[in-house]
Amino acid sequence: MESIISENRSYWTGRAAGYSEVNRRELETDQRVSWFREIGRRIGRQFPGTLRQEIRVLEVGTGPGFFAIILAEAGYNVTAIDLTPAMLEEARHNAGALADRIDFREMNAEALEFQDGSFDVVISRNLTWNLPHPGDAYREWRRVLKDDGLLLNFDANWYMYLFDEHAREGYEDDRRNTAEGGYSDGNIGENFDVMEDIARRVPLSSVLRPAWDVVVLSDLGMDVRTDELVWQSVWSEEEKVNYASTPQFLVEAVKRGRI
Repeated sequence: MESIISENRSYWTGRAAGYSEVNRRELETDQRVSWFREIGRRIGRQFPGTLRQEIRVLEVGTGPGFFAIILAEAGYNVTAIDLTPAMLEEARHNAGALADRIDFREMNAEALEFQDGSFDVVISRNLTWNLPHPGDAYREWRRVLKDDGLLLNFDANWYMYLFDEHAREGYEDDRRNTAEGGYSDGNIGENFDVMEDIARRVPLSSVLRPAWDVVVLSDLGMDVRTDELVWQSVWSEEEKVNYASTPQFLVEAVKRGRI
């Protein structure tokens, strides 16, 4: 499992420029508004009456910086971490004038270098599935949250098709429908075989989620709920066709005291 950390860094270094293009398209379209509406509503519900600049947000696995950028733009106090320096370079570039308002740091999501209770919100997207020790990551994310702090984790069962025949059929249907619809296929490209090899070895690829997340976070003493329809609000039409068989879900959890 430990080799996966260096393999992930190498893989995402190679994907940084292309992945950054995806984030820039999000920033240039209505998805910028859709994502902030979804996130801002949930943060506002947890911290009613609190000024945005007083809410400390940690984005784990920022990649090219989409969440960090839209949250900083809205006035939140944002720290954003990623394992891959090339991704952080892209994030700083994409942030433009906002870069000085975001604390970008190179860091492992499973071993955070922050004190206990440092943040009001921890947020992440499309990261947990890729981790060698996701349970450890959740424990760390909980640790750095303040009491009554909010965890928002957006993810999907991305590589279930490597282990499940029904999921494989859905995946193949997505590829056909994407081609027939004239969309760019987000699952075809250079070095995807490398990521599939990593996915076969990380623990969550073959685990049905978000049920797994609910159990782990509940055991950590957090109040947990899920939204398995959140993709309908935040995905573009292209994403809905590309990933129809692997809809994005949200795991939303609140830290309640000590475990």
